[in-house]
Amino acid sequence: MLIGRFTERPYQDPDSGYFGATGRSIQDLSLSNDEYDPVLGAQLYNRYLDEQVAVEEVGFDAIMLNEHHSTPFCMGGVVNAEAAILARITNKVKIVLLGNVLPIWDDPLFLAEELAEIDMISRGRLVTGWVRGTGRESVSHNAQPPFNWERFQEAHDFIIKAWTQPGPFRFEGEHYDYRYVNPWARPYQQPHPMIMIPGVVSRNTVKWAAEHRYPYLMLATRLEPTLESFDYYREVAVENGYEAGPQHIGYLFKVHVEATEELAYETGKKFLEGPGNIFLEGSRGTVSTPLQNLPGLTDRKNLLPTGKLGAVAASRGHDTDQAAKIKTGERPLQADYDTQLENLTIITGTPESVIPKIRHVLEYLRPGSIFFWDGDGAMSHEDSMRSLRLMGEEILPAVREIADELDLPSPFEVSPFTNEPGEDQTAAVETVPAGDD
Repeated sequence: MLIGRFTERPYQDPDSGYFGATGRSIQDLSLSNDEYDPVLGAQLYNRYLDEQVAVEEVGFDAIMLNEHHSTPFCMGGVVNAEAAILARITNKVKIVLLGNVLPIWDDPLFLAEELAEIDMISRGRLVTGWVRGTGRESVSHNAQPPFNWERFQEAHDFIIKAWTQPGPFRFEGEHYDYRYVNPWARPYQQPHPMIMIPGVVSRNTVKWAAEHRYPYLMLATRLEPTLESFDYYREVAVENGYEAGPQHIGYLFKVHVEATEELAYETGKKFLEGPGNIFLEGSRGTVSTPLQNLPGLTDRKNLLPTGKLGAVAASRGHDTDQAAKIKTGERPLQADYDTQLENLTIITGTPESVIPKIRHVLEYLRPGSIFFWDGDGAMSHEDSMRSLRLMGEEILPAVREIADELDLPSPFEVSPFTNEPGEDQTAAVETVPAGDD
């Protein structure tokens, strides 16, 4: 099993009106950067980099980084800069980017070169992942939503070709044209780094990932609809002539550990008390219906079961009562903290109480890759470090034993392309003669 750790790296400003247990609600893209303090931002960036180094030191296999734009809940707008720094200041841990927003890149050759350089600096520890992005990214980077899915697929195909086919060659597509492709920076890993694809609601993305045999990671979704979504991946796999195993499945979920149950319960509340985050159910982040429903961005008739619950369903009009609340400025019904503890959307406690809950998640979903989401919202550096130490001492050894017992191999132990022991990316590469597009 691959075990990683994730945080959104939120912009935590205790002096702002949106921070803390009584802060105001924030609708997506509604907060001006006039409230941003670069001095505080510098402190936070360095804090989060220090914590990522600690992630390696306590024994995690991977650090997961993500990318969002024009929002205080994620400072990872230039995630490749963070990844490049971590490539140099860490030694063993895999750097998992889930991921770069492909459709907003007008020059995917530049991205191919950036990622190859990160892979070389890290000596082959990059795991690259690509996402379609949300309405937030389309608006903040002037990317046309109707072409989102087309640009995602074409940019992916181009980057794989740039990494694997000797140049120079021409590339002529619907959205990207190059007269000369010959990147001097090539990935350390051959033919290219491991690719994982994260997602939440789109059946198209799951289908595409399964067709490419890329591991698919569900992002902090409720257990039952997550299992149904994984079953869809498995159905597509059968249609494409293979059986999907744990090496094809990953899951991100919120876990925080403390020495006492009381401290864990109180600290866990901080998941919901930082800057409003539409991906942290129960926080003060309010989904903007127009952003969720930009024409052509997502096929609203082809959603996963995870897209038909809570605020996501309301913002897309699937829950008319709650959708009406959004239109009047009210927040749609979301599970509160205690409810999320009950349904394991959030797991907090001592190692003794947390390990059985993690076992339940692993038995139910059978993922080969997991990422613990921690240190987020209003959690302090001290909160993060206490949990990290206990995870290294107690949680990671126990989870590895459980994974061995349940036979949950990662894509680095069993190839997602051959279903044989050992990592093998060669099956993902289709050889195209130079200049033949």
